[in-house]
Order: sequence, then structure tokens, then C-alpha cells
Amino acid sequence: MGAMGVLALAVSGAGAHAVRPARAPLAVKTASLTQSGRDVVWSLRMRTPFSPEALAPAGRSLCLLIERVADGVATGQLCVVGPPAGKAIPGLQYRRITGTAPAASQLGPPTMVHATVTRAGSRQLSATFPLSAIDGRSTPIRWQVQSGLSAPHCTSPAGAGCVVLWPAKGEVAPLHPADPTGCTATGPPFVGGVTTSRREIALTFDDGPWYQTPEFLSLLERYGVPATFFEVGEHIAQYGQGGAVERRMLADGDMIGDHTWSHIVVASGGPTARSQVEETAVAIRNATHGFTPCLFRAPDGSVSPALIAEARSLGFTTIQWDVDPRDWARPGVGEIEDNVLTNAHPGAIVIMHDGGGDRSQTLAALPDIIDTLRARGYTFVTVTQLLGLRLIYG
Repeated sequence: MGAMGVLALAVSGAGAHAVRPARAPLAVKTASLTQSGRDVVWSLRMRTPFSPEALAPAGRSLCLLIERVADGVATGQLCVVGPPAGKAIPGLQYRRITGTAPAASQLGPPTMVHATVTRAGSRQLSATFPLSAIDGRSTPIRWQVQSGLSAPHCTSPAGAGCVVLWPAKGEVAPLHPADPTGCTATGPPFVGGVTTSRREIALTFDDGPWYQTPEFLSLLERYGVPATFFEVGEHIAQYGQGGAVERRMLADGDMIGDHTWSHIVVASGGPTARSQVEETAVAIRNATHGFTPCLFRAPDGSVSPALIAEARSLGFTTIQWDVDPRDWARPGVGEIEDNVLTNAHPGAIVIMHDGGGDRSQTLAALPDIIDTLRARGYTFVTVTQLLGLRLIYG
């Protein structure tokens, strides 16, 4: 019966009576804890179906214990909770642990964590949340999943077995400083979209930084959505606020790509193309205090085998798109929304613009686009995440 336990029936002679076996905590089959930029991804697969909203009423708990590597002492716990009022998606609640064991008297006050929680089935749960939610740790931590069953629901003798830990001795997650210093261009040198069964989608923005770029960043921060910004080099000094805009992008978990120095068509490749790309890469590196991009997008999408090869020789993957609402032409907020929502698909790369003109329509369209795609089960990722490119730290 899923998260509520199993009811065994014994039949004897002409009569039948129910026998309820000792109830135990939910059993973990597999779990993982990984880092993605400034986010941490916790994935769980249980041995039986479970319902987040039924955990508390059944006296159950399902938590991630955060522990010190040196001695295994737990310093915090992140627990799955039912959907908040008015919501349909489960949440995460974090509490600090001030003692040497996760007893209730040693738990700090609960804090709801801004997280993206998805379920691919009744036995699985994946939660993505900011590194800052677990005290902003950027060094390795040890972790375990704690599955509990409180009294009087736990019927094991003397409470034995009312809490189980998986894995038994804990795993070390190699967390690292959140802001990357670069990325590695691997795989195909030219990408226009990705074929995948994962409901992931990448929002990309061209022609910034611009006077409206901080508004885009504020909106994406509010919704917890990472994006990829392809920047024009000569705009960085004028609109990048001394690099503050670019550093804010990396701090948000966004990715920055190269969109040439002055947005001229460089499809033929050669020295001009090389100079346009290299100068912009230097401007991005200087603005961010050290980040070297590995994504390149050609102005107007004008490419050739020569340009693609030129970009790869400089360490770039050339990125095209497969969803284009033509927001640069300002067709109207509704038209931008309809185009993206109609053409969205797993692995899509959506091109929009944060610079090069008045982008108020794009800003106005984004909330409905984000809400609708999330309701359809999509997760927003950067292009580097979509392609599985390796980020470099330090």
C-alpha cells in the first residue's frame, strides 16, 4: 500500500483475520548527491512507492543528513515535506543540527528551501536546491539519507529499526566553489538542439549585456531559472557595470557565451572572425575575474564549416537554436509566449534577446513561459548542462 505500509492477510479455516506486521521506515534503493553550478541535486529512488504528502500523517520522515567529513557529525537535515498550501509540488525543509545526533531537541527552527522537486515515478524523487540552502558549503561534505518512522507508528521492539540510514557509512560529495573559471568544449563542434528523453530546456539570450539585462537577471533569480547569455564584447564595458553583471550571472548559475565583439557576420571565418571571438572572450574573462567561455553563437546564426572549425580551434562549441520566437522583432507578448510554448520539446534551445533593442516584450513573456513549461514537467538548464559539458573550477 505504498508509503502507508503493507497489510498482510492470514486466512485460517472458515474465518479470516488481518495481521499487521511490524511497520518499518521506507527503504532506500539508491540515492545520489551532486553539484551543478551553484545548485545541489539530491536524487532518491525508494524500494516501494511513497507519497510526500502522506509522510507526516503516517509518522514517516525522509531526510538528507549533512555531515562533516572528518568525524561524520551531522550538522543539518533537509527533509521532504508535502506541498505548501496552494501548491501541488512537494517541498524541502532545512533545519540545522546543533548537537552530535539528530535528536529533536537539537534541531533548529525549520526553513523552507527554494527547490525544484520533480518525480519520474511513484518511487523516485529529485530535488535541486541552492548550495546556500545547506549553509553555502563549498567544500566536500558527507551525506546520508535518513528514513524514519516515529512512535507510536514504529512497532519494532524498543524502537529498534525506527530509523535507517543509507548508505550505512555515508558518502562524500565533492562540493567545490560555485563559480566556474571555464568550461571544456567537447562533443560535436556545432549544436542546434539535443535529442533527449529528459524534459530539459535551455533558455538563451543574445546581444547583451544591455540596460535591461539586470531586469532579466532579477526575473530569472525570482523564478530560480538558469539561462545562457551570449554577449557582445563591446557592450560589456558600456552595460556590464564594471563586470558586476557578468559576475552576477555566474553567481546565479547562469552560463556566459561569446557572441563576437561587434555583432558582425563572420560566417566566412578567417582572421576577422578569430579576432571578433578572441577579443570578446578576453572581455568576458576580465569582467568575471577569470571565467573563460567555451560556447560561441554566430551573429544572425550565420555559420559555415570554416567558422565552426575556427571556433573549435579556439576552444568553442558553436551553438545554434531550434526554437525562435523572433522576439527581436517585438511581435507582441502573446506571440512570443505562443511560439515558445508551441515549439518547446525536450532538449530544446530557445533563442531570445536581452539586448540590442527594447526587450520589454520578452521580459513580460517570460513568467508565463516559465510557469507553463514547469507545469508541463520541464526543468530549465544552461546549454553547458544540456550538453553535459565539463565546468572547470579553480
